[in-house]
Amino acid sequence: MNLFSEIRGLVLDALAQMQSEGALPEGISFDNVAVEPPRDAAHGDMATNAAMVLAKPAKMKPRDIADLLAGKLAADDRITSAEVAGPGFLNLRLAPSVWQGVLAAVLEQGTDYGRSTMGHGQKVNVEYVSANPTGPLHVGHTRGAVFGDALASLLAYSGHDVTREYYINDGGAQVDVLARSAYERYREANGLSPEIAEGLYPGDYLIPIGEALKEKYGDSLVDKPESDWLEDLREFSTEAMMDLIRADLKALGVEMDVFFSEKSLYGTGRIEAALKSLTDKGLIYEGVLEPPKGKKPEDWEPREQTLFKSTEHGDDVDRPVKKSDGSWTYFAPDIAYHYDKVSRGFDALIDVFGADHGGYVKRMKAAVSALSDGQVSLDIKLTQLVKLWKNGEPFKMSKRAGNFVTLRDVVDQVGPDVTRFVMLTRKNDAPLDFDFDKVLEQSRENPVFYVQYAHARVMSVLRRAAEAGIDAEDTTLKGADLGKIDHASELTVAKKLAEWPRLVEIAARTNEPHRIAFYLYELAGDFHALWNKGNEETQLRFIQDGDVATSQSKIALARSVSVVISAGLGILGVTPAQEMR
Repeated sequence: MNLFSEIRGLVLDALAQMQSEGALPEGISFDNVAVEPPRDAAHGDMATNAAMVLAKPAKMKPRDIADLLAGKLAADDRITSAEVAGPGFLNLRLAPSVWQGVLAAVLEQGTDYGRSTMGHGQKVNVEYVSANPTGPLHVGHTRGAVFGDALASLLAYSGHDVTREYYINDGGAQVDVLARSAYERYREANGLSPEIAEGLYPGDYLIPIGEALKEKYGDSLVDKPESDWLEDLREFSTEAMMDLIRADLKALGVEMDVFFSEKSLYGTGRIEAALKSLTDKGLIYEGVLEPPKGKKPEDWEPREQTLFKSTEHGDDVDRPVKKSDGSWTYFAPDIAYHYDKVSRGFDALIDVFGADHGGYVKRMKAAVSALSDGQVSLDIKLTQLVKLWKNGEPFKMSKRAGNFVTLRDVVDQVGPDVTRFVMLTRKNDAPLDFDFDKVLEQSRENPVFYVQYAHARVMSVLRRAAEAGIDAEDTTLKGADLGKIDHASELTVAKKLAEWPRLVEIAARTNEPHRIAFYLYELAGDFHALWNKGNEETQLRFIQDGDVATSQSKIALARSVSVVISAGLGILGVTPAQEMR
């Protein structure tokens, strides 16, 4: 049930009737007619822009359309008033029975209330984290992992067929550095002093890998030339690091459907196949690029390279795919990887990158557009930096990692639920302050606590009902007399619940899961306000002494709140609290 869609349908029916009566000209489109909450709740329950967007094509004054439309809508039992405001906006007030019907829908559908079919089974690939397999995940990866995972869940909840994917960057020189670093820890495991030269990875997380190498090879590789062990240690160390990364992700509640190896693109013809696809479309040529902006001519050495005509698909400049020495650029395997995604039949691709990858956006969008002939969309979401604080000071680096704070450092401090919710309290492209003290604080200023406390309060109501001998099972609450929910504070909560299905669709359409966290905070606020009023006005308390029927109707309202909070937290990957400690 999406009440806003239902009322929009009512508006569209009224407009169609106006057309049939000759009050509106035939042939005009109603596609841009919207029904949404008014900016000021004092103006009504819903507002429509119908008169404003139809005035020009109808060649009529907005207020004339609004007056006619108001008369049609006011005749419907669900509408208690339709008032024209300003130049032609139409504000609607709905009957209490409509909001009571929302509660009935929530109780009937459970956590499927708000689940949407808007995705129509569209196949979407969400690629996120994709960290180099050279160390444990750090706090920046944590934000990308949470954002990507919540986005994938949101899209699945809204009717998309979602694949969660991790791209293993195991094809570059950084994996050679990993192997050399692991070799020093292997030497250390054999009683020698490790030589952690500049450029190698110094973190203690490689010590267990060194010990595992000793167990496998004994001392047979000690003092052997690099050519004897580099390839084997590359594979061994990469797999060991991916085991660590998978464990880190699991601790955060993240599980991938696909792990795709960059290495699998090399020497297999897959890069060549992707570039042939572009060549066949006339998008690959030999040429010389202009010097980068800011480069002096004497610093620039023009070289002929193999270039992709990315400017034909919205990029600022054409991009090299092969260097003058014949080796691939970093962009070439990225093209091949996305060619593979397109070939797998995805309708839409989403890449979650760190803020430092902003320069990749236009070139990757151009590549996907070219590879798919514009049939597959690519949305790249950048996650901004996370600043960690503790005891009023920046949280220092992790000795285990060597030079950064790990995902495990964060999860071990506050747990996965708090970590995930806090990471979604800001839009992905806005910087985020993560204060270890504040995220554990029990106050309204802490959104995690505030939302969880609302859910826990509902659970406490259900426990008290059981103690009082009141049947508060969902099957019973579905049959409660919801007409008893008529106080303004109660209807405020019901109205917020009515916004949930619309909010889900907006968040999914914009790929913005943070909207879910914001909504849950607002819903919790309305519920806490009702709870606090009940402390002063006994008729608003959820359990009414000696009146089982009224108690059940009010408990039905509270239970509806917990259902929607559970659904929202489920999308965010957070477990609802049963009680607060």
